[in-house]
Amino acid sequence: MAYIMTESEYKFAEIIWSREPLASGELVRLCQEAWSWKKSTTYTVLKKLCVKGILKNEGAIVTAIVSREEYLQLKSEEFLGDNYDGSLPKFLTAFISRKKLSGKQMEELREIIDSYKEDK
Repeated sequence: MAYIMTESEYKFAEIIWSREPLASGELVRLCQEAWSWKKSTTYTVLKKLCVKGILKNEGAIVTAIVSREEYLQLKSEEFLGDNYDGSLPKFLTAFISRKKLSGKQMEELREIIDSYKEDK
């Protein structure tokens, strides 16, 4: 998957996602405050995420190509594929075998499943 990010890249992307559009100079300032990064470090990470197709930097304005929600969906799909053969039922079985669901949680899951039925 081209969208894989390291933990530090994800935290960096969070800054953009929460403030976009963001001037690159402001991004440098925020990264310096948050992590004591130098300007060069900020631009190196920004370039990596632009190459990965997650962010773009046009006219010194940084925006996201992939939203936080899209990224988390892709990561969830990757996790299921890597750990449960892509099977959501296998994942849920493993999850609820250690932590029982409340009646409210089961009802919420039923509603979610019903809202996505193919035969609607």
